[in-house]
Amino acid sequence: MRIAPLAAAVTALFVASSTAAETSPDAHSEQVVIVECGHFVDVVHGKLLGETTIVARGDRIEKVVSGKVDTKAYMPAPNSRASLRYYPMPDRTCMPGLIDSHTHLTSQMSKSSYSDQFRLNPADYAIESTVYARRTLLAGFTTVRNVGDSNNESIALRNAVNKGLVPGPRIFSAGQFIGTTGGHADPTDGYRWDLQGDPTPKDGIINSPEDAWKAVRQHYKDGADLIKIMPSGGVLDESSSADNPQMTIAEIQAVVAAAHDYGFTVAAHAHGAEGIRRAIVGGVDSIEHGTFMNDEDMKLMKEHGTWYVPTIIAGQFVMGKAKEGWYPPQVARKALEVGPIIMGTAGKAYKAGVKIAFGTDAGVYPHGENAREFEYMVEAGMPPMFTIQAATLHAAQLLKHDKDFGSIEAGKFADVVAVPGNPLDDIKLMQKVDFVMKAGVVYEAGGKPVETALDN
Repeated sequence: MRIAPLAAAVTALFVASSTAAETSPDAHSEQVVIVECGHFVDVVHGKLLGETTIVARGDRIEKVVSGKVDTKAYMPAPNSRASLRYYPMPDRTCMPGLIDSHTHLTSQMSKSSYSDQFRLNPADYAIESTVYARRTLLAGFTTVRNVGDSNNESIALRNAVNKGLVPGPRIFSAGQFIGTTGGHADPTDGYRWDLQGDPTPKDGIINSPEDAWKAVRQHYKDGADLIKIMPSGGVLDESSSADNPQMTIAEIQAVVAAAHDYGFTVAAHAHGAEGIRRAIVGGVDSIEHGTFMNDEDMKLMKEHGTWYVPTIIAGQFVMGKAKEGWYPPQVARKALEVGPIIMGTAGKAYKAGVKIAFGTDAGVYPHGENAREFEYMVEAGMPPMFTIQAATLHAAQLLKHDKDFGSIEAGKFADVVAVPGNPLDDIKLMQKVDFVMKAGVVYEAGGKPVETALDN
């Protein structure tokens, strides 16, 4: 079925200064969007409901009702600058806008990535990021947590999206990574010694609790939204270990103390069990990847209320590309170590009752393919409804913004996406999002981009 912005029988009634409403901030506040859904995923109660209508006014949801509403009641007055958009979708399942808790919108891995860093300027990565942001939004992800870049490009991208200069998801940016000399965050790993220099806290590299405070304060100065640390080795850097601990508990505690003083949450990249343990004890808010997480780590996460963001798709992708010769030998070896394990860890963590939020490590794999993670999560043993909750309600809770988004309720941002059919019967349908509304603006309908919104 083709999703029409206005049903044929009511076109003449409801198109009223629609272009002005989409391009003028004042007019946008007067715009009403009515979305009629054949089915509705109630993530709060974990239920699939029948026919449901969502009414958005401006950037917020006005009401959610069972069945249909009288659309005539929302007709704009004659000569009004207001507008009404009507989307009847009887064969679609609607749900909250999706949230990816682990993205890197300012880069995308390729065979040439390790040499590109010597040819491309920060401006090149920033411009490319606008393309990746658009792809992510049209894939149904209306909010992302961008957990690290090299030159704060994602902060600039966030600001551009917020100003309406480029289309993209709502972005919460960690700015630069924070790690230790030679660790996963060190941007000079793999360089010959005369090019290495000595990165400092201003570059995100710390070697003491005092450095940690300075790095966090620099992030506050730069305008970051959260902090991302690297307490263990990683896969794609050119050092030798994917899982050795790379920050002391004292350094982690200092980052967390400083971050919480400034209202930041702290995400911790950690593959190794000891690095995970230190991060949890140090007070971080989330563990990213968690590949070699053990039973003790899972117990600690439950005790501390620490979130887990598995990123299974990243492990699967790097494992496949390592076999194709994409990476330097030491990186390929690590990818082949991590890839086969991460899915099993995610399934075990779910069974253990660890809190899980959806995240993918987008940028390690091609942007726009984020929804493949749902399929991997189900393969790991998570129920389809749980995976959708992880990408909506749970991810919003991790961001501490569940009062604004993460579920479709009156007063929250009008973030709505839809897929053809029932994703609880076929989770692969999450890869076929064909309706996207973010903050009351429709960016995709019937699988086709709404260019007037994208050109705002």
